[in-house]
Amino acid sequence: MKLPIYQLDAFADRQFQGNPAAVVPLDAWLADEVMQSIAMENNLAETAFFVPTDSGFSIRWFTPTSEVDLCGHATLAAAFVLMEYRGYEGSQIKFESRSGELAVTPVGSLLELDFPSQVPAAVAAPAALLEGLKLREGQCSCLAHGDYLVEVADSRSLRAIEPDFEKLEKLDLRGVIVTSAADDSEDLDFYARFFAPKIGVPEDPVTGSAYTQLTPYWAERLGKSSLEAMQLSARGGKLSCKLLGARVRIAGSVVPYLAGTIQIAQS
Repeated sequence: MKLPIYQLDAFADRQFQGNPAAVVPLDAWLADEVMQSIAMENNLAETAFFVPTDSGFSIRWFTPTSEVDLCGHATLAAAFVLMEYRGYEGSQIKFESRSGELAVTPVGSLLELDFPSQVPAAVAAPAALLEGLKLREGQCSCLAHGDYLVEVADSRSLRAIEPDFEKLEKLDLRGVIVTSAADDSEDLDFYARFFAPKIGVPEDPVTGSAYTQLTPYWAERLGKSSLEAMQLSARGGKLSCKLLGARVRIAGSVVPYLAGTIQIAQS
């Protein structure tokens, strides 16, 4: 069995920036264990699979170790594949997913995700979280939704974090978002980093789904609905975010890297 595969850099202005994602278009779903094995073989933060439906497409995402409920950068990459390689000519792409209906729309040179807003609520920081980030109580504030969201005092503190991944792996939620105001930039509103060793992603280069929590958080903190952000990973990535009621729009660029074929041995 031969399958097309594409690898792209999402939320990137040029190759080798942003977050690499693999995209595998399908006519029908493969067995879950086959898709998981493909994602493990790709060894990227996410591999997206999609199939056509009557109303658009259905999409699923796998890390090297597990399936996840929501992924931004691989959805952005899947939309790029449909538009640039698969002949899709509509003005918007709709995806059915575990997190409900998602949409991607071209906006100038960018692709814009339309995702549900996930407003984090204040919680007490678990000991494993503080120990994993090597922080003390009083050095940060802690909220949670699908992930823990930790705000530190400034961008210098954010850049300096060197996590203990074994401690973070013990947490009950998917991952840990650490954020700060962009106090050293006139063009950006906030920075973030994302750690998810529990699902096989120690530090993710750019995490689109995290901005469904970061956008409502910083919109309230800064009193504005349109925000510019950067993820401070080694590769880095830029995102433009808007809060529109119960939805968040997250825009970025996609740069293609690879187009090829997977050959799956029949058992």
